[in-house]
Amino acid sequence: MTKIPINTDISPMVGGQIAVVQRRTLAVLSVAQITSGVGVAVGFAFSSLVVARLSGSVSISGLAGTASVLGAALLALPTARAAGRSGRRTGLALAYGCALLGCLITVVAISVRSWPLMLAGLVLFGGASAGSLASRYSATDLSPPGHSARHLSWVVWTSTIGSVAGPNLAEPADHLGRSLGLAPDTGPFALSLLAFAIALAVIVIGLRPDPLLLARSVAPASAPAATVPAARARGTLRTAWQALRRAPAAVRALVAIAVSHTAMVSVMSMTPVHLDHGGSPNWVIGIVLSLHIAGMYVLSPLIGWLADRIGRVPVLRIGMGLLLAAAVLAGTAGPHGVTQVSAGLALLGAGWSCGLIAGSAMLSEAVPLEHRPAVQGLSDLLMNVCGATGAVAAGVIVGALSYGVLGTVVAVMVTITGAWLTLRRT
Repeated sequence: MTKIPINTDISPMVGGQIAVVQRRTLAVLSVAQITSGVGVAVGFAFSSLVVARLSGSVSISGLAGTASVLGAALLALPTARAAGRSGRRTGLALAYGCALLGCLITVVAISVRSWPLMLAGLVLFGGASAGSLASRYSATDLSPPGHSARHLSWVVWTSTIGSVAGPNLAEPADHLGRSLGLAPDTGPFALSLLAFAIALAVIVIGLRPDPLLLARSVAPASAPAATVPAARARGTLRTAWQALRRAPAAVRALVAIAVSHTAMVSVMSMTPVHLDHGGSPNWVIGIVLSLHIAGMYVLSPLIGWLADRIGRVPVLRIGMGLLLAAAVLAGTAGPHGVTQVSAGLALLGAGWSCGLIAGSAMLSEAVPLEHRPAVQGLSDLLMNVCGATGAVAAGVIVGALSYGVLGTVVAVMVTITGAWLTLRRT
């Protein structure tokens, strides 16, 4: 067994010094989350519309969201691998750097009127989402026992600011871009580029000392993390599977995260279509989705505190219960039942938040320190793949059957998962 060399640039710290560094880490990650969240929300809100204009096809416009999700999935493991080798700062810098490059390609693609090139840019644009997901794990590296869920939840909560503000900035950014001589429709992506550049600078300059490297340097010599084979500490997919085989709790957390995200994306993605069939105007659909986003993020600190207080598995079971209630409420609502659908979507967001926060904290604590970036990267990869698959499957189900059948399928899925979590708990 070869010991991983400890970063000699970081002197060991104890007690209060670690707490000071952790507070700084949370502040830096929060600022980066806010700025990158603005970039993601602006680009995501405008991308489908621009692709439709460039291609002249509504069907092709749907590939815009798919490209971003695909990019987040593809960049999850490279981000984790970089973090495993050189620390969280390097991993997050890679993710946001790819997003910045994606914005540049997108601006060029719009200028030359090429929708295939724009889709390629949007794949790299997904790096911002990969970085956002990785940031929540970065918040737990230096968390004291019993506090990782609430620290993680705080970083998740700060995503609310960017997610809410971003879409409202798309149109002003377009007008500003035109006034500055940019091609039409490039303004929002120029704003995203600026937001990602700020996030990248905040991470590179502010995330010092690196939380993961510092956690390794102060880890007890007898801890499992100090004696893992060097070849396995590089964030590889093989490393993640090996670690999961030895950590049943991590497997439960991984399944809970994947199921929660699949349930949320599948119902959320088809709700605008369902309400549109009932004649709901766009502003009503926008309010329903805003309530859903509020459910996803606003209660994050409370959910994090609860997960630290009563345990991860109980909060995961609560999350499955909320997702079940959401599926029943939304699934049994007719196209005109805006109030009932709104309540269902709010519960859907809260259930997702329980799964993400409690599951992520449980996953991080269940594996040794040196294996965490690899397992966390695998978690984000599966989460994005399941989300994309869920959206596609939801479209097929609603198109062939109905929105109510989709609600039934989701209800069965989360019920089985909740029962499995209860039976498998040790």
